[in-house]
Amino acid sequence: MEHNRINMINKDEIEAEAKTAQEAIKIALSKLGLKKTEVQISILREENKGLFSMQGTKLAKVRVKKKL
Repeated sequence: MEHNRINMINKDEIEAEAKTAQEAIKIALSKLGLKKTEVQISILREENKGLFSMQGTKLAKVRVKKKL
C-alpha cells in the first residue's frame, strides 16, 4: 500500500509525494486550493519503478508553489 506524504513549507508552498508525479501534483493543488495555472511546479524526484515495471519502490516528489 502506497502512502502519500505532504509537507507544508508555508501557506503558499507544499511538497507532496505519491505513486506518480501527476498524482503528487493533484494532491498538492488540492491542499493549496489552487489551479495548475496559478502555481509553479518542480519535479524533485520521479517515481522509481520496481522490477518489471511493478509498483515503484520510491515515491515521486514534487514542490508546488503559488505564483507571485
